[in-house]
Amino acid sequence: MQKCYQCGKCTAGCPVAFTMDYPPQQVIRMVQLGMKDELLKSNTIWICASCSTCSTRCPCNVEVAHVMESLRIMAGKNGTAPAGKAKYVEVMYDALLGTVEKYGRTYEVGLVMQNNLKSGKLLNGADMGLPMFQRGKLQLMPPKLQGAAEVARIFAEVRKLEGGVK
Repeated sequence: MQKCYQCGKCTAGCPVAFTMDYPPQQVIRMVQLGMKDELLKSNTIWICASCSTCSTRCPCNVEVAHVMESLRIMAGKNGTAPAGKAKYVEVMYDALLGTVEKYGRTYEVGLVMQNNLKSGKLLNGADMGLPMFQRGKLQLMPPKLQGAAEVARIFAEVRKLEGGVK
């Protein structure tokens, strides 16, 4: 991380930088300066899509996406909750990981249902559900994946290593 010379390629490639309190380039600088508290309170770590475009574009091989994920984990352990619209990003993130843990891969119907329940927006996206189902784009039943138990075991192991956090 100390190799970063602030070229800005990470921020230029980030598809969601325009919505962040601090763009990726600034996050790295803030970490270098020890400004952890400000970052943990920002919406940036929750809005990051974890697409790793920033890390891929970095000429110094700084793993910006890993820094964002580490900050999210620290915020979770710290009890720092996202605010505003970023709260819904956390809800979606948790719902996505929940379906992967349970079924071994994403299950779109379950993901949408979990997200809607947790966010309190029960009918969000309902207008698209029926047409997608009629076109065969949605599976009502979760997929049966041969390695689902192994995926669940990996989640349990990570949870154990993290001390029981989510």
